[in-house]
Formats: sequence, structure tokens, C-alpha cells
Amino acid sequence: MTEDAKMPLMLDNSSMNGPMQVDQLDVDDLFGEGVGLSLSNVRTPSKQLCQRVDVLRTRGCCQAVAWSKSGVIASISPDGKSVQVRTPRADPADGSWALGEPTTIDLITATPFNPIVHLAWAPTTAHELAVIDSTGRVAIVAFSGALNRPYPTRRWDDDHFDDLHTVVGCFWLNLASQHKNYHVVHGPAVKETAGYRYESSLVHAFGPWHPNPTRSAFLCVTANGLLRLYWMQNGSNRFEETTMELESVSSSADLITHASLHSDRNQIFIALSTSSKQLRLLRVTISWGIPQPDGKVPPGAQPLNPTMHAKHLAISTWMPGLSGVTPSDPYMTELSHIELLPSQLDNPGQPWAPINILIARTYLPTLNSPYQETQTIIDRWELSHEPPPPLHPAFEQMGSRTNNDNAPADKDPNCLKKLDPIIINNKVLIGMQTIQFGKVICLAFSDGSIEYRDRFTMQETYNENNLDRVMTLHQVGFTFAEESPCVQAALSPTNCSVAQMLEDGRIKWNRLQYSGDDMGDSNQNASYAAVIAALAVAASAATFYHVNCDDILAVARPYAEKKSFTRDWVNEIVKLLKVPVDYSEENPNDNPVRNQSLQLCLSIINHMGFRGEFKPRSFSGKFAQLSLNVRNIIILITFAINTPSNMREKLSPLDEHEVVDALSGCVKWSLDLISYVVDSLYSLLQDPEFMDLLQPSRFNEVSSYIQSQSSPALQLLLCSSSRGFLSSVCRRVTHMEALSNKAIEFYDRRAAIQNATDPSSHTRLPHMLHRAYQKMHHVTSSSITKVQEVERLLGAFTGDVRAAYQSAFANLAAQHLKKEGGNPPEQKHIEAQIKSAQFHAELNMLLAAQPPPPFLPVLRKFFTQDLPAFRAQTDPAKLFFADYSLLEMQDSTRTLEVQRAARRYVDVFRRVMMTPPASLTTPTPSQQRLGLQEGKGDEFSKETVPQWRRCVRCAAVMEDVSSASGLRAGFMFVLSQQRRCSCGGYWVVLPRGGLVS
Repeated sequence: MTEDAKMPLMLDNSSMNGPMQVDQLDVDDLFGEGVGLSLSNVRTPSKQLCQRVDVLRTRGCCQAVAWSKSGVIASISPDGKSVQVRTPRADPADGSWALGEPTTIDLITATPFNPIVHLAWAPTTAHELAVIDSTGRVAIVAFSGALNRPYPTRRWDDDHFDDLHTVVGCFWLNLASQHKNYHVVHGPAVKETAGYRYESSLVHAFGPWHPNPTRSAFLCVTANGLLRLYWMQNGSNRFEETTMELESVSSSADLITHASLHSDRNQIFIALSTSSKQLRLLRVTISWGIPQPDGKVPPGAQPLNPTMHAKHLAISTWMPGLSGVTPSDPYMTELSHIELLPSQLDNPGQPWAPINILIARTYLPTLNSPYQETQTIIDRWELSHEPPPPLHPAFEQMGSRTNNDNAPADKDPNCLKKLDPIIINNKVLIGMQTIQFGKVICLAFSDGSIEYRDRFTMQETYNENNLDRVMTLHQVGFTFAEESPCVQAALSPTNCSVAQMLEDGRIKWNRLQYSGDDMGDSNQNASYAAVIAALAVAASAATFYHVNCDDILAVARPYAEKKSFTRDWVNEIVKLLKVPVDYSEENPNDNPVRNQSLQLCLSIINHMGFRGEFKPRSFSGKFAQLSLNVRNIIILITFAINTPSNMREKLSPLDEHEVVDALSGCVKWSLDLISYVVDSLYSLLQDPEFMDLLQPSRFNEVSSYIQSQSSPALQLLLCSSSRGFLSSVCRRVTHMEALSNKAIEFYDRRAAIQNATDPSSHTRLPHMLHRAYQKMHHVTSSSITKVQEVERLLGAFTGDVRAAYQSAFANLAAQHLKKEGGNPPEQKHIEAQIKSAQFHAELNMLLAAQPPPPFLPVLRKFFTQDLPAFRAQTDPAKLFFADYSLLEMQDSTRTLEVQRAARRYVDVFRRVMMTPPASLTTPTPSQQRLGLQEGKGDEFSKETVPQWRRCVRCAAVMEDVSSASGLRAGFMFVLSQQRRCSCGGYWVVLPRGGLVS
């Protein structure tokens, strides 16, 4: 053979596939950009995306990033050995939001040969996280005290290593609805001439539920067809396990690859896919083994003995290529997702939408693929009841001769009916979940985009601006910024942000941002009003179902400096949730303290008015901060005094010196607040310009003048809810004063008896509880103001306000008579008008607006008669020179610089000044700023250095005393009331020695 014969032809196909082939990615380098060659536009998927799709095709449970209702983003480390948690938090320096540094959960560790593969959050208030490894072992940890410090509730040490136990589908049981048989869906906001009207609808709530309404149970389907139920026994804090065989697996073709579980009509429905490309639907019922209640044993205390029963409903195949909907369909031979959608009712009076099963298949082109565009196909089936095809009479006769079973046949057997598929070009599906109680389906794609589809029509929704009927922020101009390529995504429970795992393994927090032009500054602008309405719908839904709304605050934070943005937003929330804000007609009680929706409104005002540590707050921010803190102190003292009846035999908080010592700080803070309010009112009394405003011609300037003085004392007095807080804390302080006096008398009497019998006993140190009550007695006895007199002053002011309202609105009946032509009005109608007028007046004062005209005579009487008489009983000089640093209200430049230099912080729980412990070495700037990352120096590892907690929302701090040893039951009970900050935000534990400078 000649040398020429040995050389291949350049046009030969085999040679073109060899090393001499020109790489497609180098075409632009050879010919320049813009050349119309098809090869220049070919971009194959990245290696990371291909690996992710391979995992999705192989394993049903492989979610490596998950977002909890409390705001914790859990993710699996890149090596699969551990779980990391992060949380969005407000930067203490300026209040801006960012994602904190990861904290590794040391309670769970895995090996490279058996890595962690799946995470699933429970809907419980304990925020339980199920962690699953590649062999199906399940560990469960709970986050109840801090977002980055879990404790184990189930360990996987005793679970077996078996590949056949690989989990292919899992599901946490829903919590029982607080409205029994339905959920309330807030929204949409419907635009009208006078503003937005908020509608609401009902969605049926289905079990099964755990018999204890605060707990859930975890269901898992394994590859070999087992259904595992992990449930917590009543009266204990340990998980137990119950199993049942769903499928008999006798060969590899019967192995289950993917499963989806969901509750529907008090049963569990399970959709399964097998290696032989079968699609099966099963129904499982759970019986908890609880006997009939006899009224003697509460349901939550009865022992559980659950059993499960399964029934096969229908079987089909998801074999690709049969329909031939696209040219690439035959190449998509493996599914990546399976999702079961339970039956749903769109609107009352319409038929129920049947159960649907969605299966996603993805086509990823390779270099030599015949089709070079990525594609995702979502196949759909619905559960239908169709009669069987008729049989020939001969077969029926034969059946009657051979079948001795007299049981009636199922006339309408279940079957899976194939529906039209959904074809999505140039996108790779990486995630699928439902929102709004199953009415909307979210599809996450590898390019960072998210699609929303209607559950009933599967058509895209929320993709166009609609200012007339607002349900989400997407409809008013908000979009996810910086859609980065990712391999996994988890939507937040509020649907206002998404956590994405990028191709390099990093976790990115992507929240909604306004993409349009300037939205405006008032409700006169259509875009501004629509944004306010959308934020109100989102925040109301979150608080109604106890979902952390921090990412909603992060979305709204850039607009905090708009003049009326916060006020308009809170006003809409009050309208939507019907938040009670008028307490002017009530006698002194604790109803304002119990109003959790009011806490949400104050928390929003507090955060939007926060500009950073050691920086001046806004006027409304100060008012909200004081209101929230005094409410928190009332709760702590109340729980310490009134132990629940079922716990009194086990604990008595006021018999423990740690509790009394902590309450002493709370009482000291409360007395400082009362003195601060009185001193600020005295300043207004001595201010001629303010007194000149208390006349009809200038009364409309009162609000602006008060805000210019930067002291919220008068607003605390004017607003009935905050005035109720002050009255409540006065009663608590009076009670603690009387209690400390009795304790001192008891210990003095006992000491006298001991000294009489044993003269040497007088040299002994007082008992620790005795010293704690001595401290409490010193705090109450050294108060500058008399609390009882302040309470009477508040009561007189409340009476004047009530009389002013009655006098001002008495003419409503006369106006109604004149309008209706002399017809007597109905008493209910008049009362409703008066209540509405009072409500709007109180809402305006809560939002720091101008007091209504009826308050002019009230304020004039207060500042000319009541307050001067009260001033004669106190020493104004002592009030003026008193130290109010605990309140953090003084915001002069010099005062803030002194506090910054001293690094002084107020403990939210004990209400004492704290300074960060000195470190052996200086933390890095990022550690100082974030306060969430474990350092590597000795200063972070010494056990002697106390740890602090920081609120992720308002940046408040408290010492992490829960980790101390030797704490007694009473103290832990009172401390448990501080599981969240006074503003309602969650805590994170800071590293030892690390804190914001």
C-alpha cells in the first residue's frame, strides 16, 4: 500500500470525527463574531448542569437546598458530608439585607461513600429539618431557639446501610388548619376608585394530620417499595417508625426511581415511577390507633399506635416517544421530576379538578446530538373514572360460570388519562413546587428564571403587569434580579425571593426588585399604589400563616426613605387583616399585648425606621421600638407571675433568683421609660411654641412639630394601643414592687428568728434569692416617679379621650336625621359609624399622623391642668438629669459617638448594659460585620467567652444564657418566652467573641 493510500481523505466522515475536527467553540476566533454560521451559536450545557440532570434522573430525592418557614436556608455542602444553614439578615451597620455566612451543623456528618442527598423542612413551629443520605438513612434536627443552632430529635446511627432503602420520595404531613376545614387565601387586591379592595377566598384543608396539632410526621418511599412513617409519640420528644410494603419488588425492573406524595381528602396519594417506565397511583390511609375520646384524657396525651393501609388505584406508562410531540422526544428516555397535584376546587359551584400527575423529561444535547437545543417536556395525566369497555356476551357467560365471587365489580374503575404535554424549548427544568395552597405551580430553570403556571389550565400566569387585580409582586413590576445560571433553586415560603445553588456550589439569595421606572411617592401614582397593595397581600399572608416575612422586608427596604411609604404599607395591612387598633373604649386590660397583628405593624415600622447601630432612628422607628420593647417586658413579667396551672407543681419562676434578677432589669427599663415619657411631656409643657399650637388655628401643626422634636413620648400617650402598653407595664411594676416588699419582710423575719436562736448567723451572706429580691426592691424604691400616680394620670387621659370621642361623634345621629328626611336612624348604624370614625382616628395616631380635632380640648386640659398638677408631686430636675441610656432613645451626635466608642449594647432579655468580651485577637472585618461565621482564632474557641444572640431583623442582642449549665426549670420557662426578639424577628447565635464593632 502506498503512502497516499494510507492517508485518509479530508472529507471522509471518520476523519472529520477525529482529532483534525475544528472545535465549534473556536469558530468565532477563526472567522470573527457576527458571522452567520450555525456552529457559532451552539452552546452545549455545562458539565455541572449535565451532572445535576443525571442525578435528577437517577434519584427521586436529591434536593440540596431548602427554605424553611422560619427563614433558614439549608444546603448540603459541596462534598456531601455536612449540612450548612444560612439566613437573610439586616446588616447592623445600615439595615441593608444580605445573606449571612454559613454555619455547619455538627450534629450530622456523612462520608464521601454515603453522602447526604436530600433536605426537607417540616411545617411545624419547631422548624424540623429532615436530612437523608444516599442509603435512605434519616436524621431530623429542630431549630426552636436560634436559626443556626439546631438540636437533634432523631439520629440515623441505628439505621441500616442498604441501597435498596434509597429514598425516592418524601412528604411532611400538613399541620391542621386553624380554621378546621379550610385555608384562607388573602388577595387579590382589586382596584377601585377610592383605592384597593382586598378579597379573600377559601381553599379546602385536607389531612391526614398528626393527632397533636403542633406536630407533623414524615413519610418516605424507598426504592424497594417500602413506605416509612416517622412520627413523634405523644408525651415524648422522640421519633418512632412504622413501615408498610407498597410494592413487591422482585427484580431490578420493579425498582422505584421517583415518587411524589400529597394529602388529599384525608388520605395520602402516591405517584410512583419504576425502572420499567411504569406510572402507578396509590392511595394510603393512616390510622393513629387512638381510642374514642372519653373526655378524661386529652387527645394530645393519648398514646399513638399508627397503622397504614394502601390501595392501588391506577397504572399506566410514561414511555417516551409514543406521542412524537417533538423530534427530540424519542431521545428523552428518562424522567427527572414527578409531581402529584391533589384534587382542587377553583371556585365554588364548579366541579373539582381531579388529581394530576406531572412528569418532566429533559433533553440535553451533546456535541454530536442531532438536535442542538435543550428542551423540557412535561407530560400530564389525570385520574379519571371511566367505565370498562364492553365485553362480548360469550365472555360474560363464561365469566358467570367460572366466577363464584358474588362481590359486585367496580363499575367505574380508576384510570390515568393522558393529557396534552407542555413543551418548553431552550430551558432545562431543575425544580418544581406548588404555592398558594396548590393553585399555582412554580417551575425553576437552569438559567435562573422561574415560570408560574395555573394549576387548572397550566397556562403561564403572573408574567404580565396587572394593576387592576394584584396578587403578587410580579404583577406590579417586580422581577428577580440577575438571573444567574444555577443547578438547584428553592423558592422562599413568601414567594418573594429564591435561593439558588450556582454551578460552582455557592448559594445565592436572589430577591425581587422593582424593574420599572420610579414608582412614585404617593397613592396618586398607580404604580406606587399597586406596589403597596402587593406588599400588603404578601405580608398579610405570611403573618397569618406564621411564615417569616424577612425577605418581604428586604424587598421593601430600598423604599424606606420615601416619605409615606411605611405609613401607607402598614395602613393597607391593617385594612386587609382588620387589625384592631382602637382600644380607647376598653378598660385597662392586656388586649393590645395579645394583638400579634399589631406586633407585625410595629415591627415593620421599627425596621423601616432603623438606619444602623449608633445612628439616629426615625421618629416612627423610635415609637415602634419603645412599644415593642414594653410589650415584650409585659409578656415576660406576666408569664413569670402567672405560671400555667398544669405546670405549677413542677416550677415556680419567682422562687428562682435568676428569674428575679432578670425581671429586675425589666422593671428598671420600664421605670426608665415612664420617667422618660414624663420628662419629655414636661419639656413640651415648658415649650411656649408647643403650647401655642394648642388652639384651633394652629392645632394642625402639632404632628409636624412633635416629629421635629424627635421624642415619641406624646405619641405614646395619644395612641390608645401604646397607652394601653404603658398602663399594663405600670400594673406589672406595682405588682413586682409589692412582691419584693413581701419577700424582704419574709427574709427579714426569718433572719431575726435565726439571730435570736444562733447569734453567729448574722455573719452569713444572704440567700441568693434574698439578694435578688433586695435588688428588685432597690430598683422600685429608687424610682423618680410614682408608678401609681402615673397610672392614674393615664387613666384620666383615657377617660378624657373617651368623652371627647362621644361628644365629637354625637352629631352623627343628627346628620343622619337630616340626610334621611327625619327618619330615625338605627342605633346599630350610628354605632358602626362612630366605631369607624374612631378606628381611623386611632390608626392615624398609630402612624404618627395629625391627631383629630376632638383631641384639642383633651390636650389643652392635659397640659394646663393634669400635667402641672402631677409635676408638682415630682422633681423635674431629677428627671432631666436622669440616665436614659437603657432606652436607646438619645440620638445626639455626641451621645451616639460615646456609645459607639464604648461598644455598649442593651440585653433584650435582662435589660442591662453589655459590652462585647475582649478578644485575644481582632476578628476580620467581615466577621465583625456579619457576626455569623465561626472564626479560626483562639478567641472564638474559648468556652469561657460568652456567646451572644442577634436578631436578624432589628440587630438587637442578648446573651445566649440558654447554653449555660445548671439552669432551672422556672428560668428556662421564662426564657422560652424570648425565643424570638421583641420585634418578632428570629435569633442567630454569634460566634464566641465576634460581634459588630
